[in-house]
Amino acid sequence: MKKIEKTNVMRILEQQGVPYESHCYEGSGAISGAEVAAVLGQDPERVFKTLVTVGRSGQHYVFVIPVLRELNLKKAAAAAGEKSIEMVKSKELLPLTGYIHGGCSPIGMKKPFPTFLEESAVLYDAILFSAGKIGWQVETAPEGLEKIVPFQYAELCD
Repeated sequence: MKKIEKTNVMRILEQQGVPYESHCYEGSGAISGAEVAAVLGQDPERVFKTLVTVGRSGQHYVFVIPVLRELNLKKAAAAAGEKSIEMVKSKELLPLTGYIHGGCSPIGMKKPFPTFLEESAVLYDAILFSAGKIGWQVETAPEGLEKIVPFQYAELCD
């Protein structure tokens, strides 16, 4: 019997008593969020990506939005109370968060950052997001995520 691999995100969810389901798409060649949703047979509006940004003040912010949508930087800046926000460069992601592009999760970053969840998440009993490793997703209720990563709901996409 193959032992199920656990990521740090899964361990943190378990330590906090948050129920979750893990999904693996290793070896599927899935690259984009849309492809991940398709491979997992999930509604792409329930599959979220984690974006890390930096505000004009130098403060970093995390935005969690559906994979098919684009982050509206003006709305993100307004939610964070910043004049402007831009995406962090790919090469800055690992030293900043401990995660690589494509495997970034809102749970388990090196340090906590103000986090915002696209308000459409309230429409679902559970959402999926990266388990912190390419090829793995976790599915949990938004309330479960909030138990570990305090966030604010905001309109972040067009």
